[in-house]
Amino acid sequence: MSNDIAYPVFRTSDLGLGLSTARRLMEFGRREDSRVAVYAELCSVAEVQRVARELPQGHYAGNFDYREVDGVPREQWPPLVGGLAGPDLPTDPAVYEGRLPVTCELDDLPVGRIEDVFAAAIGPSRGWINWEWLCWPDAPELDFLGERKHAEVSLLCNTRTRELSEPADDHTVLLHVRSVCIDGRQVRKPYAHWLAEQVGLTVMGPGELW
Repeated sequence: MSNDIAYPVFRTSDLGLGLSTARRLMEFGRREDSRVAVYAELCSVAEVQRVARELPQGHYAGNFDYREVDGVPREQWPPLVGGLAGPDLPTDPAVYEGRLPVTCELDDLPVGRIEDVFAAAIGPSRGWINWEWLCWPDAPELDFLGERKHAEVSLLCNTRTRELSEPADDHTVLLHVRSVCIDGRQVRKPYAHWLAEQVGLTVMGPGELW
């Protein structure tokens, strides 16, 4: 089993610019069957209800304790535990007590299907857009073979970490390659630099395992 490591290659306070830059990098590796996924954490009832109106096709699920569902048939789980589409979300704020943050997720979509709508809807909430099933080319001058499994591009929205653990006033584009660590050194980092340079970008800092 292998992992991605994602390097920051662009950061901006303009989400539209971040999205267009991420797309430029994604197009460099895009295949016919490339896909996109989006994810957000919504930390207030008002944000859940607003985003659900703008992304009714999203899958919304609330925080829960696994003891609530252990041994309980899925059809008997509380509504926000099993996950709901936007139009089916409860309107009573009391239902959300203990359930925040509520996540919104859509995955395995064709490229171009959801990115603009998601970027318009996310507002101040933290989340990400992730393009996958890409293909990075060989870099023969560096003696690096290309890759498919770990060729991805991400756009972090209002945060700088995959875990969405800290808010930020900016948005970060990440370039993914295979993580190969030898003696504490990521030996494919030069390949990430090379890939970024092909579309006029630069690796800005250390990578994060994805």
